[in-house]
Amino acid sequence: MPLQEILREQLSKAPMPASEFMNLALYHPEHGYYRRRTSPWGFDGKDYYTALDLGPLLGEAIAERLRQTWLSLDRPCPFTVFEPGAGRGWLGRDILNAATKDFAECLRYIHCDDSPVARAEAAKALEPWLNNGSARFVNQDDEAAGFTGAVISNELFDALPAQPWRWDGGRWRREELVELGDKDDAACTRWEPADPFEAGDWFGRCAEGGLQPEDGSVWAIGLPAILGRICKPLLKGLFLTIDYGDTAAKLIAKGADIRRYRGHTVDGAWWADPGESDLTADVDFTRLARLLEGLGLQVEAPASLGRWIRAHAPLVRWEEQWRDLTSATRAARTQNLMQLTHPSAMGDRFKVLTALGGSASQ
Repeated sequence: MPLQEILREQLSKAPMPASEFMNLALYHPEHGYYRRRTSPWGFDGKDYYTALDLGPLLGEAIAERLRQTWLSLDRPCPFTVFEPGAGRGWLGRDILNAATKDFAECLRYIHCDDSPVARAEAAKALEPWLNNGSARFVNQDDEAAGFTGAVISNELFDALPAQPWRWDGGRWRREELVELGDKDDAACTRWEPADPFEAGDWFGRCAEGGLQPEDGSVWAIGLPAILGRICKPLLKGLFLTIDYGDTAAKLIAKGADIRRYRGHTVDGAWWADPGESDLTADVDFTRLARLLEGLGLQVEAPASLGRWIRAHAPLVRWEEQWRDLTSATRAARTQNLMQLTHPSAMGDRFKVLTALGGSASQ
């Protein structure tokens, strides 16, 4: 049955919370956006691009941060890097490409993403390391053995099904879908009174100066479960995630909502084109940090991507290496660096959150 028919059948019985729609639109096993056979990443003819489409410098910067963690742990071998939601495997490719000497010999990369197109493209990107045993695939439901190393992700948590909530001054309302419509048909959704349970308590505690009418945010219901699953095998080492979002207080004040990406355009019409558009929501970094602390990790304060690159990337080494490049390649690397660090590009919009677990937190 096509996804629109599935949705219409459910809507004939009752309105659908936005989070349930997002879950079906992205992850339905046959018709979900992330289960399609066509790639969404890139520029011409695609829906969105990530920092990995801009060049290898993000991977090279993370590789240096991983190497520093490896050194702080007294050079464990193997040093395993696990990436859930790994997509095309480009981040793993760039990290493996950047690793050298003893660190490269100890580095083992695990790609985890059940999207068919992601797995196919990752097999190409990671081919040299798959062949020599430095990289391998796992499925999302596989039980992972404990390891020393790192859990890393890039734009993972923004894709978790999220429910928008609004405070009307006296009670909480959630956004629901009442009928299917196109992107200009906002009447197909409505805000209905509902009990937010722990989400309401969280928003109330985090709102600066108390809740005001129209305050609200999105609540990723599955965040604790996925964090627990991906962090469980990390015996000691680094947790690192890159995503867009902000503190809980700032998201509540602006009324964070679900966004739709299609053909490099973004709008709030999340109900349009189910299964054919990417849906995302800002990450609540305050909640993410609190949950990581609950798992026993020592969390470092989130930093903007631009600030993190300037603090952790091997900028001096890059400058020396780039002198020997052709002018065109050097210009491309410089542009890549500017795109990652400039406030008007990705520098301020994206945040980096790191945490240390096991003896690495000592």
